[in-house]
Amino acid sequence: MNTYKLLTPGPLTTTDTVKQEMLVDRCTWDDDYKVVTQKIRRQLLKLAHVSEDDYTTVLMQGSGTFGVESVLTSVVGDQDKVLICSNGAYGKRMVDICLHSRVPFVHYAQDYDKVPDPAHVAQLLAQDPTITHVAMVHSETTSGILNDIQSVGKVVHDAGKTFIVDAMSSFGGVDIPVAQWNIDFLISSANKCIQGVPGFSFILCRRDKLLASEGKARSLSLDLLDQWKGMEKDGKWRFTSPTHVVLAFAKALEELEAEGGIPARSRRYAENNRLLIEKMKALGFATYVGASHQGPIITTFFYPAGVSFQFSDFYNYIKQRGYAIYPGKLTEMDSFRIGNIGEIYPQDIEKLTSIIAAFLHERKEQIA
Repeated sequence: MNTYKLLTPGPLTTTDTVKQEMLVDRCTWDDDYKVVTQKIRRQLLKLAHVSEDDYTTVLMQGSGTFGVESVLTSVVGDQDKVLICSNGAYGKRMVDICLHSRVPFVHYAQDYDKVPDPAHVAQLLAQDPTITHVAMVHSETTSGILNDIQSVGKVVHDAGKTFIVDAMSSFGGVDIPVAQWNIDFLISSANKCIQGVPGFSFILCRRDKLLASEGKARSLSLDLLDQWKGMEKDGKWRFTSPTHVVLAFAKALEELEAEGGIPARSRRYAENNRLLIEKMKALGFATYVGASHQGPIITTFFYPAGVSFQFSDFYNYIKQRGYAIYPGKLTEMDSFRIGNIGEIYPQDIEKLTSIIAAFLHERKEQIA
């Protein structure tokens, strides 16, 4: 059993009560279990501020990437083309999915510390009328930046295109009015801000757009429409579902509501993030993303100047004292990331930064 908390963008630290739900075995075809599945589907629509008349939920086995791949390979047909707007590794992963699955696409790559420009998206759509879909990440955990999906969604809607959003590390921790922001397909995962454990992704789909994808799927197991048809009938997953994970997620949804819903959880995460940045800057750590675009989920920090700094030593020092952080993914500069979602509170941030202060003090003494 580990004795440390995860300061990562998911998997994340869960409550003991969520973990305890996984101590019970369930049958995938049992009626009680199917009721749980259907309840989860309805609850997710409520969190997204959408009605069952206009939207529906599909649960998909696998990690968040499985959900993204399911959408891209199921709703973008051979005669369609998706514009992928990226500013990090997870936007680029959409490109990889399309390359592997031969999904027609065009790529708008933005710098990692900047958000995709809605005006440029509008220009690209005007220049290429063959584009039918636009896909982008909301919270890009490569850097911690929070992209302006609301403005891009308006541009996409005005152009009459379909909008696909990877809200993996934001849904449940940032309020997203899905219909109001013109999102047609939103993908997230069980082990992110709703604070469940890894095992399945979920997709919120505009019903008419989902039904229009008939015959487009390139995969059997990731066929979004076929998965929906089974669930819509009686809550049965087509293939073996992660039963323990589903039960844990149902409990996590209850705990989200008890905390005060997304507004309360968003406030906690934002306070964690504000305090983290404040304390880290006082210790000499600069952030990669500017304040105007910094998201509340995870923050990228540069290595400090004037200190003997090896990330592996830094990581192990912190882990031995109760917390696991994240290495950086920014290839052009030395950085690391600290997440603050999950069962994490301001006292954890206070403790973490005191550990980091002690590490720096020890290293400065060694140099002296």
